[in-house]
Amino acid sequence: MSRIDRLSAPLRAALVERRLLKVIAGLANFDTASVERIARAGGRGGADVIDIACDPELVKLAAEVSGLPICVSAVDPELFPAAVAAGAAMVEIGNYDAFYPLGRVFDAEEVLAITRRTRELLPEVVLSVTVPHVLPLDQQEQLAVDLVAAGADIIQTEGGTSAKPFSAGSLGLIEKAAPTLAAAFSISRAVTVPVLCASGLSAVTVPMAIASGAAGVGVGSAVNKLNDELAMVAVVRGLREALGEGVKAAV
Repeated sequence: MSRIDRLSAPLRAALVERRLLKVIAGLANFDTASVERIARAGGRGGADVIDIACDPELVKLAAEVSGLPICVSAVDPELFPAAVAAGAAMVEIGNYDAFYPLGRVFDAEEVLAITRRTRELLPEVVLSVTVPHVLPLDQQEQLAVDLVAAGADIIQTEGGTSAKPFSAGSLGLIEKAAPTLAAAFSISRAVTVPVLCASGLSAVTVPMAIASGAAGVGVGSAVNKLNDELAMVAVVRGLREALGEGVKAAV
């Protein structure tokens, strides 16, 4: 039995049918009220999994209010076991958007080292790893291959912070998503594990992510930057509708 098989049946089905929707509260978001709103909105809006900062108490809270599996994100492997003990279904290394404004960049060797240590600590837990978008696409592909060899079960892309959209409306949304879409296209053809496309996505571009080869999407700022929970629910529902019924594919 693979580690992916240890996920809940609905979560596995979302991956297999390439329609997984992950709502991201933020790796650096430890605000209890904010995480509660985002998690509840994700549950009400039809998300499949909630991605939160790596904190055991937040895991319990998010699971309770959303009714969904919880993924925890961090770049310190030592934080993961306590969150898993609190009920997290999977762990995610990255994404790194919160670090770029601070001048913190993760290279391939560091991401590989974090991955290997995480797998040592949690040999049976589903592990997703973000490939840094600061690498050229060919190096992103190679890192993804190396990460799978090191034990990654899912590869996640990013790129929203590097995008420079200059148009309004739908065209601007497509420009914003272009780096992560390009990464999803390239990486999904280089590895056999599911790829999640994240960072800079919207209802306009999540179908493009699936068409590019992704098994699902991760959406953060389109939801977590909103202050009104009803607005969050509406956005999540729009994303859910945009993903449609999925595409049958083997994981």
